[in-house]
Amino acid sequence: MKISIITVVWNNAKTIKNAIDSVLSQTYDNIEYIIIDGASTDGTVEILQSYGNKITKFISEKDKGLYDAMNKGIRLATGDIVGILNSDDFYIDEFVIEKVVKEFEEKQVDSVYADLVFVKPENLNKTVRYYDSSRCMPDKFKYALYPAHPTFFVKNKIYKKYGLFKTNYKIGADFDIMARFLYTNKISYSYIKEPLIKMRIGGVSTSFSSVWINSLEQLRVCRENDIKTNIFKIFMKYPIKLLGMIKK
Repeated sequence: MKISIITVVWNNAKTIKNAIDSVLSQTYDNIEYIIIDGASTDGTVEILQSYGNKITKFISEKDKGLYDAMNKGIRLATGDIVGILNSDDFYIDEFVIEKVVKEFEEKQVDSVYADLVFVKPENLNKTVRYYDSSRCMPDKFKYALYPAHPTFFVKNKIYKKYGLFKTNYKIGADFDIMARFLYTNKISYSYIKEPLIKMRIGGVSTSFSSVWINSLEQLRVCRENDIKTNIFKIFMKYPIKLLGMIKK
């Protein structure tokens, strides 16, 4: 079973090596690694070029934003399964893809997801928050609780059948795609009860200034997918996040 991993990056010379090395160190050997760069100018391109043919496909050009770049990667993917690894994130160990593929093969499902840990950028061994995806089954989408997107692996045919990321969302396209796949179209899934990815705290959807925009977009996702909710239910996800800080 072939798996395509996509990393989207723009001007992230500081941490991109962590992401790349965590992919290249995987014990599973049938991996297609695709990197989509948004015409970086900070040395990122030179780092990517230094890996040579260890990176299966590499594009560096201007794009229309994060989700447009992700869509470029998905269109290039030839694997049976597609996973997306952010340029600030990295796999927790070298056995992640092996575990994911085993889950697909044993459970015969369309998608697999797991837990995630947030870590401090200055100390990657220091967990700040634990993202427990077991609390995020489709019936919880009305609270904007959904599985950790970086841990979400899905069969390539699902993207072809139900579509790619909607680029008219600023932050909420990852929630939208999981709502369309898991809630509206009811694709099958399996949950791995352990963290597979470490994510540095920060990012576009975790800053305080983005909370309101994110919540409004999540409300829109629910309406477009006929998920009965309201803005008050959407905001109830924040106490759950606090529980994740306790669980760390």
